[in-house]
Amino acid sequence: MLSLYNTATKQKEPFSPLHDHKVGLYTCGPTVYNYAHIGNLRTYVFEDILHRTLKYHGYDVKHVMNITDVGHLTDDGDNGEDKMEKGAAREGKTAWEISDFYTKMFKEDMKALNILEPTIWCKATDHIQEQINQVQTLIDNG
Repeated sequence: MLSLYNTATKQKEPFSPLHDHKVGLYTCGPTVYNYAHIGNLRTYVFEDILHRTLKYHGYDVKHVMNITDVGHLTDDGDNGEDKMEKGAAREGKTAWEISDFYTKMFKEDMKALNILEPTIWCKATDHIQEQINQVQTLIDNG
């Protein structure tokens, strides 16, 4: 039996999928404005270990990973600069060109590290309306 550490209860607990032998795994992928570094890639190595562990225990894993291909990533350390636009300006290209190039580079890094590809790659720009609807639902529900 597979047990996983539950960060909410701070205990190892038996894993039980919602659907018999089927597991949905959603993971946040990169914001593709620059090359991934080892600190970024560590996350994907962990996700790969989880994915492989679930498969080893006989689960059918449907892994969805998002690619953030629009600007959003800002923090106090960068004075609110949009990292996608900053990357585009740095390289004299459009944000779309930056996104396409660094998405390809990220996928090459995944292959080089022998990380399993997700079942579905999910680009943020393909789901903007759904994101707007979800935010509106959250606002409506308080």
